[in-house]
Amino acid sequence: MRILGIDPGTLVVGYGIIDSQEDDMELVYCNALTCPQRYPIAERLSYFFTKLSEIINKYKPEVVAVEQPFVDKNARTALAIGKAQAVAILAASQYGIPAYEYSPAQIKRVVANYGASSKEQIQEMVRLQLGLLKAPQPNDVADALAVAICHLRETIRRELLARQGDIY
Repeated sequence: MRILGIDPGTLVVGYGIIDSQEDDMELVYCNALTCPQRYPIAERLSYFFTKLSEIINKYKPEVVAVEQPFVDKNARTALAIGKAQAVAILAASQYGIPAYEYSPAQIKRVVANYGASSKEQIQEMVRLQLGLLKAPQPNDVADALAVAICHLRETIRRELLARQGDIY
């Protein structure tokens, strides 16, 4: 299965593509899209949509996994990131690719076994699980790869639970 993980943002969108065979996974490509802050939000979202569409067209993922915005004290920031999240889901949808959403705590729990892991812990766990020599940079890229890993692990878990249900 080829998974495109996306860490949406309004200035930087991290993305990472992994291939998996059952529980084995391999990094295909990862990077970050950046857009100047001086651009109006509509132009930034349009740029991210175009670039994500190009990435989907080039790498042909079977599924897209997107991080949900973290809502803490600043609702305005969460709403803006929600727009970037919607752009990522729309880009997948235009190619008929299913998109899944995961909360930051869920991603941290699945990837690092602790829902309140630090950025550094997530980077290191992504590095270890993908067998990389160094942690992916910037954080947005590591987060995107963590989203992809989370989706793979959750898919495997759901399949195991479904098989258990067939046994009983």
